[in-house]
Amino acid sequence: MTQYMDFEKPLAEIEGKAEELRALARSNAEMDVAEEASALDSKARTMLEDLYGSLTPWRKCQVARHPERPHCQDYIDALFTEYTPLAGDRNFADDHAVMGGLARLNDRPVVVIGHEKGKDTKSRIEHNFGMARPEGYRKAIRLMDMAHRFGLPVVTLVDTPGAYPGKGAEERGQSEAIARSTEKCLQIGVPLVSVIVGEGGSGGAVAFATANRVAMLEHSVYSVISPEGCASILWKDAEKMREAAEALRLTAQDLKKLGVVDRIIPEPLGGAHRDPQKAIEAVGRTITSMIEELSSQNPAALVSERREKFLELGSAGIAA
Repeated sequence: MTQYMDFEKPLAEIEGKAEELRALARSNAEMDVAEEASALDSKARTMLEDLYGSLTPWRKCQVARHPERPHCQDYIDALFTEYTPLAGDRNFADDHAVMGGLARLNDRPVVVIGHEKGKDTKSRIEHNFGMARPEGYRKAIRLMDMAHRFGLPVVTLVDTPGAYPGKGAEERGQSEAIARSTEKCLQIGVPLVSVIVGEGGSGGAVAFATANRVAMLEHSVYSVISPEGCASILWKDAEKMREAAEALRLTAQDLKKLGVVDRIIPEPLGGAHRDPQKAIEAVGRTITSMIEELSSQNPAALVSERREKFLELGSAGIAA
């Protein structure tokens, strides 16, 4: 059953009425509701097109956080074969907010790394809602080192509200671990491609997304801070998150214009959560295409291109 967001309430009513008609028809074979249900379906589709054709930045945040949106595990299960998860940072522990390992993408060996949020209460707690601790970033560094050693492309799937801000994480060097992971992204001499599939929150996302090619799903978001956090700092009022979302320029469309991301991946009508398989297939095609673009470059060229890409971010705005 679809979970509707606040701004989808009128749509929920129409789709609910259509489903009620079909349920009545199933219980009474003599009832013919096909025409009425079809009219409601048509009305619902038109409303869906209108809603998703003009989403505000705050509504895009809501869509990016939708609990039924495909997560890292879904992408790995659908797109990769022979996935062998690797655990632990060889120092403190294994962080379940970060998953990764060796796999094949279209029979090409790769290393895949991503944030996993979990799907229900139990798994969300286990994965800490996708908020990585230092050991998660150190695990990612270990996997990127392995990819560099064996010449394997790296694919990262970003979906995190941000790095975990807890006391223990700070004691174990959270900011240093994030910085080291970002540094490692800049150092490895293999193709590195990243897709923001949901939320890309702060340094917790940058630590995986400092890549040769960065793509975003159409309704994903990527920002230095959450709208709620930004509102709390600027206006001392988290309820001003709508204004903060506008100011942060966190949508895929804004970030493409700014040169922060290279590609926008279209989502099914109504968001990735309405047709997860279609969204996953689109992400798979994009990842494959980005790796193909980079496969002919030598290690030095890959590192140089990646560094220049990030050094030049914002230069157009400064010049203006």
